[in-house]
Amino acid sequence: MNDRTRPGALRRLVVLRHAKSAWPPGIADHDRPLAPRGRRDAPAAGRALAAADCLPDLALCSTAVRSRQTWELASAQWGTPPPVHHDPRVYTADVTDLLAVVRTTRTEVETLLLIGHNPALEELVLTLAGDALDDTLERVRLKFPTSAIAVLTWYGPTWDALAPGTALLTEALVPRGGNAGRGD
Repeated sequence: MNDRTRPGALRRLVVLRHAKSAWPPGIADHDRPLAPRGRRDAPAAGRALAAADCLPDLALCSTAVRSRQTWELASAQWGTPPPVHHDPRVYTADVTDLLAVVRTTRTEVETLLLIGHNPALEELVLTLAGDALDDTLERVRLKFPTSAIAVLTWYGPTWDALAPGTALLTEALVPRGGNAGRGD
């Protein structure tokens, strides 16, 4: 196959919704920390990513405290965490904004982790997934709770080629830490 017909590298977009947050009185939404359950679930998310062989080359993370704490606790489960970029656009993003942020990723990044907020993350997964393995798409449609992970795979020469309906949803899971319930 020559370069003109090659579809590009296999790329993975790993979407992680921040872990469960607290609602302390008088604290602005952007500054809300993780709740105790979130502090248990975020490391479980990191372990789940390692077990699924989905460790990223780069992480894009919302600047919100709960997202940053999710990143810190999840990535602490890996030997050497990848670089992280805390992008303020992810905090208030809609699907169009998130896709624009993802499309700026450097070509050499093959697995990208995006940590942020709903409803935008769930909508992004549903927008990008043209197909899915097993019942992953139905599970995301039903609920994308805190600490949920979705893995989208696709072939492309660059990240700016990622478009609606072009990815395969290969994983949808909700890791929980010890003593945490299954609900949101």
